[in-house]
Amino acid sequence: MTTLTMKEEKRLEIIQRVFRGELTVVEAGMVIGVSERQCYRIKAGVTKRGAKGVVHGNRGRGCKRKTKEKDVKRVVELAKGKYRGFNDRHLTEKLVEQEKLKISREKVRQILRGAGMASPRKRRGNKHRSRRERKAAEGMMLQVDGSPHHWLEGRGPSLCLIGAIDDATGKVVGAMFVEAESTWGYFGLFSEVFNKHGLPQSVYADRHSIFWTDREPTLEEQLKNQRPTTEVGRGLQELGVTLIPAGSPQAKGRIERLWGTFQDRLVSELRRARAKTPSQAQVVLERYLPEHNRKFSKPALSEPAWRKANSTQIERALCFKQKRTVAKDHTVTFEGTLFQIPKSSPYRSYANKRIDVHVLLDGAVEFFYQNEKIARFDSKTTHTIGLYRTIGKREGFRYGPLSALSTKTLELSP
Repeated sequence: MTTLTMKEEKRLEIIQRVFRGELTVVEAGMVIGVSERQCYRIKAGVTKRGAKGVVHGNRGRGCKRKTKEKDVKRVVELAKGKYRGFNDRHLTEKLVEQEKLKISREKVRQILRGAGMASPRKRRGNKHRSRRERKAAEGMMLQVDGSPHHWLEGRGPSLCLIGAIDDATGKVVGAMFVEAESTWGYFGLFSEVFNKHGLPQSVYADRHSIFWTDREPTLEEQLKNQRPTTEVGRGLQELGVTLIPAGSPQAKGRIERLWGTFQDRLVSELRRARAKTPSQAQVVLERYLPEHNRKFSKPALSEPAWRKANSTQIERALCFKQKRTVAKDHTVTFEGTLFQIPKSSPYRSYANKRIDVHVLLDGAVEFFYQNEKIARFDSKTTHTIGLYRTIGKREGFRYGPLSALSTKTLELSP
């Protein structure tokens, strides 16, 4: 007795219509979905064996490559005993190398799952993600990030492009090439954007150590009930800009998609301009941005939400800050450089006082005591050469006009 599937019943019915002369073999093949030659084979099979002629010849036959039952039991025993806790891939490697059992990883997976043995590696399920609508006004949120890429395609040094895109409009409000993502690079980017457009309400960034830190709070921070921050976090906090951490790359999808566009279009523009140096690449970038914004930005629903801030306030916030103690001879040692505080009054001394040291983006170093500036050292003075070298190597100055070190200054250094 032969049991036919629905597909086989349909084939038998069509072939019977061919026998009755209602359909030709060509028409029957088109209905069944096989070639004319195959349809003749099916017809011949029905003529010879009746209804069994539409049944596939391999039905009921065992697979020659089927894993033997004893090998299946052996895999389960080894997974429960000798190789307990091994994941599927690791277990397969051991079965092949140590047990001389030729078996695929997928077959091992099927055997173990069939035996009710789950994988020891727990995988997270896909999270439910909801679409976040754009902000209503330009300046409410900036998404910032960096993209290391072969921007010059081997014609020059390896560079990283850091940029800021407005969440409401998709407009690139600032971008620049740097050696690598660093505190000084983002200070330069924010300084350029804030001076040109104003202060945004918030900045959306990933959890890079430039923006976030997990260190324990210092005693001074504990007394002030302050959360530990990085230099960038502290600078934004002083300007009243909220720093928001992104939980995943998808959360800041606008700037992630921007890098995909830049790595296509901007790389082509750099190739066409034959840019070989960071300064040449920056010129091409600044020429490309207005065209990019015209094509890809969208109008906002409300009036811009940028907040005004003077350049001095921005300069004082976006800088490198540390504390030092003044020696008895009114000198301060900072990053291996000795600074002499000039005499301001014969009756005033800063010896043993804790002062604030600010290293600005233009390379100048300023000393403050109780929010009062007591000294300033210009970037061209010989006292600051060693300082800039030290911080420049550690933090990575950006290329361009805001760089704290020029080539001329390096040539004049001792």
